[in-house]
Amino acid sequence: MRPHHRTTPRTPRTPRTPRLARVLGSLLLVAAGGAFTVGAAPAAPPPGPAPLDRVVPAPASVRAGGAPYRITRDTAIRVDGSRAVRRVGAYLAGVLRPSTGYRLPLTTHGTSGLRLRLAKGPFGAEGYRLDSGRDGVTLTAATPAGLFHGVQTLRQLLPAAVEKDTVQRGPWTVAGGTITDRPRYAYRGAMLDVSRHFFTVAQVERYIDELALYKINELHLHLSDDQGWRIAVDSWPRLAAYGGSTEVGGGPGGHYTKAQYREIVRYAASRYLEVVPEIDMPGHTNAALASYAGLNCDGTAPPLYTGTDVGFSSLCVGKQVTYDFVDDVIRELAALTPGRYLHIGGDEAHSTSHADYVTFMDRVQPLVAKYGKKVIGWHQLTGAHPVPGAIAQYWGLDDTGADEKAQVAQAARNGTGLILSPADRVYLDMKYTEDTPLGQDWAGLVPVKRSYDWDPGHYLPGAPGSAVRGVEAPLWSETLVTGADIDVMAFPRLPGVAELGWSPAATHDWDAYKVRLAAQAPRWDALGIGYYRSPQVPWPAG
Repeated sequence: MRPHHRTTPRTPRTPRTPRLARVLGSLLLVAAGGAFTVGAAPAAPPPGPAPLDRVVPAPASVRAGGAPYRITRDTAIRVDGSRAVRRVGAYLAGVLRPSTGYRLPLTTHGTSGLRLRLAKGPFGAEGYRLDSGRDGVTLTAATPAGLFHGVQTLRQLLPAAVEKDTVQRGPWTVAGGTITDRPRYAYRGAMLDVSRHFFTVAQVERYIDELALYKINELHLHLSDDQGWRIAVDSWPRLAAYGGSTEVGGGPGGHYTKAQYREIVRYAASRYLEVVPEIDMPGHTNAALASYAGLNCDGTAPPLYTGTDVGFSSLCVGKQVTYDFVDDVIRELAALTPGRYLHIGGDEAHSTSHADYVTFMDRVQPLVAKYGKKVIGWHQLTGAHPVPGAIAQYWGLDDTGADEKAQVAQAARNGTGLILSPADRVYLDMKYTEDTPLGQDWAGLVPVKRSYDWDPGHYLPGAPGSAVRGVEAPLWSETLVTGADIDVMAFPRLPGVAELGWSPAATHDWDAYKVRLAAQAPRWDALGIGYYRSPQVPWPAG
């Protein structure tokens, strides 16, 4: 994830409090299973409805035409009888009511207005069709998740002021035509590092709402590292109580109780995101080693660590207590996590010999399956023996050595799935420019165009495109302290990564994308999302 030589300190800056995004917590769904803005004030809404092809991520198919639909005080949200669809309708109402001032009642009768319906069709697990005309807008999908993603598209077809939490002036018009859409990849993720700096439940849930806007469906939480252990484990209580008591720079740290973690999982599910928890091992384990002396080969606990070096810690591979510890942690975390995956890290284990690394990974992977989860590990896992069904998350660079890339590609040809997170493309904690106040540059500078202008299906030489499960944008937190910091590093790069994961490769074109991306700025302003005003993007004038 991060090279050993990288020790860049946080660059101080004066914080600026973001406007609060609207809280939608009271309208949680149950899945069926800010900062600062550089530049002038947001531009006024366009005189006509937004074109259907202005959406991010780009839809698979757009056919514009016909009369637009205008939401009025007489509009109702029409849902079928299923509880899940009704909850998607309630979510939509929660978005629209504050800004329009309309009642927008939910009803199961009628055919006009805003309609949400489940039906068989070529939608897959997450696709949808949006039909807009004079009598209304109909969203059709095979699953509630598809309807939810369709709602995100509908939001972007309305003026940005629809995102505000006070009554705004309309009109609230949706252009006529049809969008037919489904994702390119099933895995479209974002990772948040809560170990280097701890983020509260509210901060994580805010990020979840931002991810949902762009149809991200996986939230990878980096829950343990040298600087902090962030999840309560009943059988090893000092992990959180002591190992979670600090962070980079020596702050107070923190951890999630089991109830708080369940709340994050629940909230993510309400936005149709699956939580992927990570316990990084055998390296990146100083917080655990400091908490329990017996996990160290010499039986001596090191002090807590608040720096940013990597690669110096390792669990004791030769001790049985190590595997008792791992079994307990995986068992308790798996019981808290309804999702399919559990991430076991495996990167930068520089203090573990190769033989010990292979021994450790070969013993730990079956424990994940024992508790009903599928293994994800950083791509160094391919240097051991990935179990059938395992997924390797590639975080190398464009210029990573050919031998390392070949090892990953060979594993992919042998059946190991791939999540692509090249650090010099989609690590959201990399600086945009040399002058960016936050972030680091060990992987190079990552301006907005670079984060978008690559194809996951043809990125890794020798790896079959069929092995690629999707993409993920990690956000490491060595230099990030506040929610405002998260926003300014994620935006505007995150929507581009989301588009790489969702949209057909044929739609990927920087010159067209940057115009669609620029049109998102007033929406971010309305939501209170601070963002970096990249000179590569033609932002709206003041």
